[in-house]
Amino acid sequence: MKKVIYNISAIIMAIVVLCSTMSFTLDMHYCGTTLVDIALYKEAKSCGMEQVISDSPTCTVLTKKGCCTDKQFAYEGQDELRTSLDKTTFEQQVFVISFYYSYINLFEGFENTIIPSEEYPPPILIKDIQVLNQTFLI
Repeated sequence: MKKVIYNISAIIMAIVVLCSTMSFTLDMHYCGTTLVDIALYKEAKSCGMEQVISDSPTCTVLTKKGCCTDKQFAYEGQDELRTSLDKTTFEQQVFVISFYYSYINLFEGFENTIIPSEEYPPPILIKDIQVLNQTFLI
């Protein structure tokens, strides 16, 4: 049971680290007030309602702004993770050393296992109490 709880907590911590450092972009395309398309990590597809006007024979194309709008939601993940230990402060080093020392001492046992009842004989469990107390039912 303890191992299962340990594995579940390790998976949850890994997911938390992954979600906190991940960045993503959400694009939404509206036509009027109606949501037409949503895209994650790329540009949303347009609905094709853009107006195109050609002015000259040289094929210069001008685009008018139509009823469509694009909205973009960007979430920037945490970028401040440190993997090097050379920038740790003195207090952090003292904490890590004291934590390590106290954690290792939890698992040090006695050289000889002490059994306090080793010198005493075990109690006799089977006795006839009625004969012992001379009490009989008639």
